[in-house]
Amino acid sequence: MDTPHHLVVNAVRLALAEDLEPLGDLTASLLDPETTGTLVVVAREAGVVAGQACAVEAFAQVDPSIAVTVVAPDGTQLAPGDVLLRVSGRLAPILTAERTALNFLGHLSGVATATRAVVDAVAAVSSTTTVLDTRKTTPGLRSLEKAAVRAGGGRNHRANLSDAILIKDNHLGGLSITEAVNRARAAWPGRFVEVECDEPAQAIEAATAGATAILLDNMTPAEAGEAAILARSIAPGILVEVSGGITIMTAPAYAAAGIDLLSVGALTHSSPRLDLGLDLVDDPTPEGP
Repeated sequence: MDTPHHLVVNAVRLALAEDLEPLGDLTASLLDPETTGTLVVVAREAGVVAGQACAVEAFAQVDPSIAVTVVAPDGTQLAPGDVLLRVSGRLAPILTAERTALNFLGHLSGVATATRAVVDAVAAVSSTTTVLDTRKTTPGLRSLEKAAVRAGGGRNHRANLSDAILIKDNHLGGLSITEAVNRARAAWPGRFVEVECDEPAQAIEAATAGATAILLDNMTPAEAGEAAILARSIAPGILVEVSGGITIMTAPAYAAAGIDLLSVGALTHSSPRLDLGLDLVDDPTPEGP
């Protein structure tokens, strides 16, 4: 996962604090502090790995002496029983970090797995359509979830509000599409400028105004395909994106209609977690002579 390290560190620190404050891990404190063991994170079902950096960081923050080996890097396709991670060291701190590590791995691998499914479904009908995420992410975890989308073969839409210009229906309450595009071009030359369009007439206006892309919202595949043809007849290079409840069942139809970009909010806001477990692979033994 190519997320900036400080974001991983901060996310893990907050997650561990939820588990450890105010008195620490009461159950792990019952163990002999010198007992050691080796454990592995194992996939209980098929899926795609994401979140390894967070898992490694969780063990490191609890006990830097824990040895962690990443067996399956982010983006790896898993079968049931495959090992993702191997962990060795003092058993008590390993168990303290267990749930935090698995929470990150399970959630982010679930995002990657759902993304791969949609990407594969789209690839079966189109080699030119790209699957994107949205900003419908878990507060505080956006960078991690967007990295998981990349691990699953998808691409990221704008990372935040300063990343690109997306003129939506509420922005058009006080100005026209043409005025909005012109103001955006004047203020930020060269920036990506996209206009949300609910009907073909808006797509035509956005293309005429010189938008980089149009976002066709809540249209059927047939309607989106027709709007795309109209916009490209005016601006052949314009990108055409669709959004609005797209699923693995409907995504191929949009791709077949000639859409360039499919933004799927469900990848980050509704993906089920991947079922993973941490299993002992040898009997715990006390350290020392």
